[in-house]
Amino acid sequence: MKQQLAAILISVLPVAAWSSSDEAWEEFRAAVDQSCRALIEAPAGVDIAVAVNPFGSESYGAALVTIGNEDGQDRMICIHDKATGKAELTAPFPDAAAAQ
Repeated sequence: MKQQLAAILISVLPVAAWSSSDEAWEEFRAAVDQSCRALIEAPAGVDIAVAVNPFGSESYGAALVTIGNEDGQDRMICIHDKATGKAELTAPFPDAAAAQ
């Protein structure tokens, strides 16, 4: 009887883990988006886009942050520590077109 119960539980656990996995990844992406947006200092009315990498790396979440302004766009990387939830924003990248 105990072996049958154990076998049933073992067969159900992967399904339970799989179903919570999608939800957990969505929560992770939302946390990265929220922590990155909290760091953005931009005037009202500018276009802001935060493109979260779906899974990040083993230790970090990452997002490409784009801020539209009258001179073009600023692009930065936001790095989110999965362990602590703390995020940091890089300085804007120089315009690649200007370097050519």
